[in-house]
Formats: sequence, C-alpha cells, structure tokens
Amino acid sequence: MVAMHSIRLSHTNCFLLRSRGPAVLVDTSTPGTERKFARTLARLNIRPADVRCIVLTHCHIDHVGSLNAIRAMTGASVVMHTLDAPVVERGENTIPPAATGWGKVFGCLLRMSQGRARYEPFKPQVTIDAEMSLEPFGVAARVIPTPGHTPGSLSVILESGEALVGDLAMNGFPMRRGPGIPTFAENVQEVYASWQKVLAAGAETIYPAHGKPFPATRLRDILTRRTMQQ
Repeated sequence: MVAMHSIRLSHTNCFLLRSRGPAVLVDTSTPGTERKFARTLARLNIRPADVRCIVLTHCHIDHVGSLNAIRAMTGASVVMHTLDAPVVERGENTIPPAATGWGKVFGCLLRMSQGRARYEPFKPQVTIDAEMSLEPFGVAARVIPTPGHTPGSLSVILESGEALVGDLAMNGFPMRRGPGIPTFAENVQEVYASWQKVLAAGAETIYPAHGKPFPATRLRDILTRRTMQQ
C-alpha cells in the first residue's frame, strides 16, 4: 500500500509517495518553497534522506523551481523526460500556447508577471522516453510519458488507481471552472491521446497539479462527447 500525501507548495499540488521506507516526490513547485517542504517532511516524520527520487512531470517553473534546493536537501535522483530535460538544463522559463479562450488572457497576465522569473539550471540524473517503474525506489507505481501540455510531460500511475498527471488536466480556479484540458498546451490532440493512455493504464482518480482531484470517468466522458461531435 502506497501512502500518498498531497503537498500544496505555492500554487502547485506536489505529491509525496511512500510505502516501504523510501519516498518519491512528484514535482517541486516554484522557487523558494523548499522550507515549506522541509516542514512538511518533519510533520510527516520523514527524513530528507528518505526521499530517494524526484519525478518531474514537466519542465515549467511552477514544477521545477525548487528542485535544486530540494535535491540538495535530500540527495534524491531526478527523473525527467528526455524531451523536456534540455529546457531545465538551460534554466528557461517557458509558457506554452493557450489551449482555451481563458488561456489567451491568462497567458498575457503570466507573461507580464513571470516573464523575468528564473530558476537555477540543472541536469537530471535520469532521463526517460518510455515507461519506468518506481519499484526500485520502494513505491508500487510507474511513470508513463503523457505528452501534450509539453512534449516531455510525464504522469505517475499508482497500482491503486491514483494518477498524478501534472498539467495534463486541470480542475478549478484560476485555471478552469471544472475538469478538462489544461489552460495551456503545446499540442491539444496529444493531450486527448494521453488521456486515453492514462485511462488504459488503470487510472481511477485524477490528481492534477492545479485543482482538486476528480474521477477518471470525467476524462472518459469528455473524450466520448468529443468523438460524438466529430
């Protein structure tokens, strides 16, 4: 049984997974959240050294911003997709194209407020372009490529049906009013294809990085309606 702790660091939902001692962290939020993360570990009675692996769902600053500080604290190995790794190796802060009408407006606001935001460049120890098991880190889960939001987006699927999808889907203010496609996406068609992949992997509950968890059937319903409209 994997214990899953949702950790809201800044405005991003990060997740700490633990079963047989070692732990896996999914995403590290914006720069400067490492102290809150350290307090969370202490509250959960988890030593920093217990965090053996950090999985980054994609390359955006609100998911990788505190990586260097948290990695220095834990000594964890960092896992990322090969296609997104070059972005963080350069320390780039990128905002993908809008995928919704609200995204066009919100994107302008982000570019004005975050255009100069920076984070320390880093080189992930492990880059993947195919499915990877987290069993070597003591967690019964797997990482699967789910492109669309970015070319190298990843999702973490637990055997118990929880799917940690990063920004593959969103649910709630200020990104969306309800479950659906991300506000921003490099390729919307790939987003839908990745939803199908997550569902086929056994997802029962979707845990987005922005917004509340929701039943995976909501994705299936959206895909069904989309097929009927085509």
